[in-house]
Amino acid sequence: MASEKILATKKQTVDEIIANLKNSESVIIFQYQGLTVADLKELRTKLKEVESEVKIYKNTLLKRAADELKINLDDFLEGPNAVCFGKTLLEPIKIVSEYAKTHDKLDIRVGIISGDVADLATIKEYAEIPSREGLLTMLAGGMMQYVKDLAISLNLYSEQKEGKE
Repeated sequence: MASEKILATKKQTVDEIIANLKNSESVIIFQYQGLTVADLKELRTKLKEVESEVKIYKNTLLKRAADELKINLDDFLEGPNAVCFGKTLLEPIKIVSEYAKTHDKLDIRVGIISGDVADLATIKEYAEIPSREGLLTMLAGGMMQYVKDLAISLNLYSEQKEGKE
């Protein structure tokens, strides 16, 4: 039978996982087997820039935490898994998805987006959404067209008025 110290450590880890799951907008569970330490360090560095982190837990502890939050991850907790906890919604998903494209050993299993389980197709859809800066640029570009059209119209109107007087 496990000692009280080991049980307390496991309980503390489960509580940590629960807190991370509750405080994260996006969570991605992926298999990392085959990635080098340098690859994982590079991924962690990129994720740290957007206030996200990668943690590696035992699947049994992760399952216990997910069960307490009534999240079903039973089909995805096989083999060595890492968990990416993101404070924002899109940036961590984009970074892990882009990293998976260049590193075939990284295999995205499942995600939890705003508390709901998201399959691989949903994660890919989120990864294709432009960044916040990209969306703002698109909005500004669209608005500039109206301003440009208004300026041309006013210029033509003023030239027409000058011609009549």
